[in-house]
Amino acid sequence: MFDLHRLRLLRELKHRGTLAAVAAALSYSPSSISQQLSQLESEVGVALLEPVGRRVRLTQQAEILVAHTEAVLERLERAEAEIATSLTDLTGTLRLASFQTAALALVPRALTLLRDVHPGLRVHVTQMEPENALPALLARDFDLVIAEEYPGNPNPRPAELEQEDLCHDPLRLAQPHPAARESADATGPTARLRALSGHPWVMEPEGTAARHWAMTLCRNANFEPDVRFESTDLLLHLRLVEQGHAAALLPDLVWHDRPATVALQELPRGHRARRLFTAVRRGRSRHPAVQACRQALRQAAGTIPGRPWQPVLETSGTARAVRSRVARRRAAE
Repeated sequence: MFDLHRLRLLRELKHRGTLAAVAAALSYSPSSISQQLSQLESEVGVALLEPVGRRVRLTQQAEILVAHTEAVLERLERAEAEIATSLTDLTGTLRLASFQTAALALVPRALTLLRDVHPGLRVHVTQMEPENALPALLARDFDLVIAEEYPGNPNPRPAELEQEDLCHDPLRLAQPHPAARESADATGPTARLRALSGHPWVMEPEGTAARHWAMTLCRNANFEPDVRFESTDLLLHLRLVEQGHAAALLPDLVWHDRPATVALQELPRGHRARRLFTAVRRGRSRHPAVQACRQALRQAAGTIPGRPWQPVLETSGTARAVRSRVARRRAAE
């Protein structure tokens, strides 16, 4: 019988890549991790690691062990979920990761709902971009992740994860005031986008799904954007647009608690909304804490003024016109 703790260490090495990363994540010393894996090799009777430069990689036999370890851990998570379901009170800790706009617009309201219904549940929240949060979910650093998927840029679908749709968040072209006046004569979403080809842009960093989508959108409009500002902070994007320094592509969740402050335009068809979803490890979705948090997030999404997951309506004009339109809509509600 192989030692489950040592098998988990081998699995951690596969997901984190280095002995140092495993040691840091689990608060062990690298030498202790190495010793435990050496003992596992003795139990199995074959080499599990082979040197590659200054690092090590898993052998074919180690990969077989990791696959079986994943199956065992999934069954254990299902057992944990069934035990939690049998209890009257929901307690323990749920580790949640979310990207910025969802963390601002959805998470606080969901936390309030959870506190009212399940006061014994402790929710630990980390702001993290999906590109890092989803691998961390696989590495068991989190129990639930709020992530995003941009139109025409589908995410990988790891077999170890289960996704559930949360809402659709419209995406719009945010124009700095000088550019809004210059593009007033442009007709149609693509023409208005192309009218900003000579202006500076702010986008998320290279390597992110948002950046890939934004560059594709601009290139489909036959121009290469002049990206002078890069940040994952969409509030910084907004401030640069407000001050007239850059154009941006902003989701409606930015306006979850206030009227729009810049001129907004509809994007070309097929690029008008991103999909927000939650992800858990397979076998974890039935855990009462995960179900409760997902329910609270859905309720939070349903209470945001302006209903950002509804079909996108074209907006145009100056920021004053945008604010007036939002104010009339809210008054009608």
